[in-house]
Amino acid sequence: MPSGTPTRPGSPIFRLRKHADYQTVYAGSRKQFSKQMTYFAMLRPEANGTPRVGLTAGKVLGGAVERNRIKRRMREAVRMHLGELHLPLDVILHPRRTVLTLEFAVIEREVRQIFRAVQSAAAKGALPAPKPVEARPRG
Repeated sequence: MPSGTPTRPGSPIFRLRKHADYQTVYAGSRKQFSKQMTYFAMLRPEANGTPRVGLTAGKVLGGAVERNRIKRRMREAVRMHLGELHLPLDVILHPRRTVLTLEFAVIEREVRQIFRAVQSAAAKGALPAPKPVEARPRG
């Protein structure tokens, strides 16, 4: 990484931020399931890129307070286990509502398992290559 680039797991370079990035991952991967969440993963073509993780918490998970609490818990679990990912991967996590009441150790364990499975699949070449997202005409 170039000097001056933030390297903390919570820094922007480790997060999916743009809608187009999310859409690229959705288009270029399959939905995977674990006990408490679903996830999407895709290997980016960059050779020296860092892994990026995105979280989603739609209104179906509850009100703003519940969604924010779910996201805080998920961000912390991701922060603790981001070191499991070594390749330039994009991962999107969709937690289920049960994450709100689960013990944090269970969430942490599941995020670690997901990251290990994604890293293993990427190392074996089992993750799909990205597909370009076509722009939809406005109007």
